[in-house]
Amino acid sequence: MKVTPFLRKEDVKREWYVVDATDKVLGRLASEIAKVLMGKHKPQYTPHADMGDFVVVLNAHRVKTTGKKLKQKMYRWHSGYPSGLKERSLEWMLQHHPERVIYLAVKRMLPKNKLRKRRLKRLKVYASDTHPHIAQQPKPLDLNL
Repeated sequence: MKVTPFLRKEDVKREWYVVDATDKVLGRLASEIAKVLMGKHKPQYTPHADMGDFVVVLNAHRVKTTGKKLKQKMYRWHSGYPSGLKERSLEWMLQHHPERVIYLAVKRMLPKNKLRKRRLKRLKVYASDTHPHIAQQPKPLDLNL
């Protein structure tokens, strides 16, 4: 009888990857990043363990979308006060907060469980092409998009 090995959180080896978001489609990019954050790209993937890697995303302001999403896709949130519903289009968000667009897309593609917040801490998104994580020696991530 062969026993399936389950890794413990102490046995997980985390890698650092860097992704250039220039001319990548937002949804496809977010789903691939979510897979890496969960650890699904590793052969020892365990659903209940947090075994994903770090991902650094550069050039967030150059991400592309398809169709009429720039005008029609809306980001909505509530301030908590009466009639406090706020909404912004994707076009406005890319001009003012491009990091937040990728962060929210990846967040919404991760499973809604207790590991989501811990996985999102390993996502680093920057609007420019420079980042402060050079000491970690991130490897380029091939996304096949």
